[in-house]
Amino acid sequence: MVSNAHILARFFALERMPEGFIPRYNIAPTQHSVVIYHDGALGRQAAMWRWGLIPRWAKDISIGQRMINARAETLDQRPAFRQAYRYRRCVIPASGFFEWHGPKGQKTPFYFRLNTDQPFGMAGLWEEWLSPEGGLRTFTIITTEANAVVRSIHHRMPVVFHTQDEIDQWLDHRRSDPNDLQRLLAPRPIPGLEGYEVSTRVNSAANDDPQCIEPVEDGRRIKNQIHPT
Repeated sequence: MVSNAHILARFFALERMPEGFIPRYNIAPTQHSVVIYHDGALGRQAAMWRWGLIPRWAKDISIGQRMINARAETLDQRPAFRQAYRYRRCVIPASGFFEWHGPKGQKTPFYFRLNTDQPFGMAGLWEEWLSPEGGLRTFTIITTEANAVVRSIHHRMPVVFHTQDEIDQWLDHRRSDPNDLQRLLAPRPIPGLEGYEVSTRVNSAANDDPQCIEPVEDGRRIKNQIHPT
């Protein structure tokens, strides 16, 4: 979920959010979302790109639906991600993320956020695919093993950068050593991260409003024992 444009721009050291940005509460794969990346001499930029990475060698767009996430542990081994991992890294701004818990067909959605209301970045990779209509830029979100807060709900979670230093290091185009980059992707505690049960309205991409992130009455809550300093 991404919301306030001014807060996001200030946190991510941007002059402004990209054209077409609107607050979102339930972004689905194949939809467009804000992506922050390094663009050579222009430096840090933000754009609206499609969620679901399409490798340069792909023959059609449908492969992007299977590339919405990339496992941190195997980025340098997968042909679809190897080059992007070294040279085309990005950050996806967010105020929270969803995970689901329970058996298939009965999964309960949970929303995870920082209890300070501060935005954060999720680690990602991007590619440009040449479609018949022209260039299409797409991205994937990198996941890692869940930390102690998320683990009771799901065994994986997005790689979350909650400090400026982490974001700067990930976007640094001079970094290309996989061993160096893997240190940024390792699972770790995130001060202030908390989760709570939300409505199954989020299961439909047609629902995209503040109700998607409101806690349900008497729903389960997951508290973090590590507090922000």
